[in-house]
Amino acid sequence: MKQTIQTKHLLNLNETCAAPLLEQFEYPWQALPHISDFIISLGKTLSPDEYEQKAEHVWIARSATVFPSAYITGPTIIGPNTEVRHCAFIRGNALVGANCVVGNSTELKNVILFNHVQVPHYNYVGDSILGYKAHMGAGSITSNVKSNKSLVEVNCDGEKIATGLKKFGAILGDHTEIGCNSVLNPGCVIGKGSQIYPVSTVRGVVPEYHIYKQPN
Repeated sequence: MKQTIQTKHLLNLNETCAAPLLEQFEYPWQALPHISDFIISLGKTLSPDEYEQKAEHVWIARSATVFPSAYITGPTIIGPNTEVRHCAFIRGNALVGANCVVGNSTELKNVILFNHVQVPHYNYVGDSILGYKAHMGAGSITSNVKSNKSLVEVNCDGEKIATGLKKFGAILGDHTEIGCNSVLNPGCVIGKGSQIYPVSTVRGVVPEYHIYKQPN
C-alpha cells in the first residue's frame, strides 16, 4: 500500500498549477514547507489579464467570486471560477485551484487545493493537500498538530513514516469524500476515490477506493 500514497499515484498533477512543486517529491506532504515560496514565485508570472493582484502576494483570478466579508492574506492564489464565500478566512500560504468552493466560515492555512475541490461549510484545512474533486462535508476538519506537539508520522500498514513536520494535517487523494463533522488527525492520508462516513475520527492511511466507517 505504500506506493499508493506516493505523489504520482495519489494525485493527478494535471489538475493543479502546483505540479512543478509536487512532482519534486516522492510523498506530497514533503511539499508543505515550500508552499509559501512557490506561491510567491508563481504569482509573479501570472498574467494581469487573468489575475488581479489585490494585495502583497495575493493574486485572485478575475473570473473568481470573492464575497466582501471574506478575509484573505498572502501569499495566496485564487484560481479561475472559484468562489470564496461569506466569512471565509484564508490565512496565507494558500494555493486554491480553478472551480473550487471555499465556503462560509471555512479557514485555510498552508494548503494546496487542486481544481474542483469543495470545502464549502465550516471546514478547517491546515497544512494539507486536497486532490482533484476532493470534497469535505460540513464541519469536517484537518487536525494538524499532535496533542503532545511531537513530529507527525504517517502510519502505513504498521510502518511509521517520519515526516519531520510538526504541523501536517491530511492528504486527500483525488475524488475523496469526507463526511460531515469528521476529524482527520495529523498525518492522515486518504487514498483516492475513498469515502469517510460522517462523524468519523480517522488516523493513519485509508486505502484507495475504500469506505471508512467509525468503529463502534
